[in-house]
Amino acid sequence: MYVHAGNNRIIRKRDIIGIFDMDTATMESATRDYLRAAEKEGRMVNIKEEIPKSFIVACHRKNEDTVYVSQISTGALYGRIKAGISE
Repeated sequence: MYVHAGNNRIIRKRDIIGIFDMDTATMESATRDYLRAAEKEGRMVNIKEEIPKSFIVACHRKNEDTVYVSQISTGALYGRIKAGISE
């Protein structure tokens, strides 16, 4: 199963570790530090065309995570996961 995360980007459902709301999750300094580190290390993919509403953490390889920043809300992404797109 795949999830359309916005701007023609799809992510395998089994690779998704978590989906987080950009406004509430970034209130914690640890989350902000994590996002800064991901950007600095080249592990962040911006798939937004507008103001970011969420970010998705996915692990495609062992011990290697990628952060996708999306303009789609966490609720809409959850709905897409429930609906699913077949592989």
